[in-house]
Amino acid sequence: MAKKLKKGYFVKGQFVAEGSDLDLELKIELKGTDSLSKTDKKRGSSELQALGESLLTLRQDLVDRLGSAGALPEILVEAVEQAKKITDFEGKRRQLQYVGKLMRKLDEEDVKALRECLDEQQSGSARETQMLHLVEAWRARLLEDDNAVEELILSRPTIDIQQLRALIRQARRDNKTQPSDISKGLAPRQSKAYRELFQFMKDVLDQHPDDSEDEHVPTIS
Repeated sequence: MAKKLKKGYFVKGQFVAEGSDLDLELKIELKGTDSLSKTDKKRGSSELQALGESLLTLRQDLVDRLGSAGALPEILVEAVEQAKKITDFEGKRRQLQYVGKLMRKLDEEDVKALRECLDEQQSGSARETQMLHLVEAWRARLLEDDNAVEELILSRPTIDIQQLRALIRQARRDNKTQPSDISKGLAPRQSKAYRELFQFMKDVLDQHPDDSEDEHVPTIS
């Protein structure tokens, strides 16, 4: 899925996002005054408020990366952690307002680094979801169609063929649903071999990221 473009414009070859600190600075310069309009202030404040709230969902490894780079002050990290713990609606709202206030103290480079980490997390989640769908489709087809087994072996000759065939045989044996019913949406019983076949295929596709990235989900005829 194509990445949604941010609203903005280019100045001397540099992209300026609407509502960013640079955008507000350029508007000040254009107006020839050091004061911002109420609309400009509100837009910039709202964007940073939303960005600060998104920190509550940011993966810990990305939070640590931002902290190590000095892009995320410790006081902001603590404020976000506190917001996660608050369950009272009004208390959480006030804490998030405080997070937004701290966000407005960050410089443009720090805000940019935060946006990049959020984009990385979002795109990574989409890829992971796509991968899981692909693995599930392969497992269903392998259990129904012997030709799919040969196709997989030809496309990835380094896989453990003996283990693959053993998992398929056992999963078929354990499965009370007839293989022909899989295509009708009848879910197989979750046997150990059935689960292990899923993990086997996930490992196979993870080891060939370039192959699986553009691979079409196999269909069951």
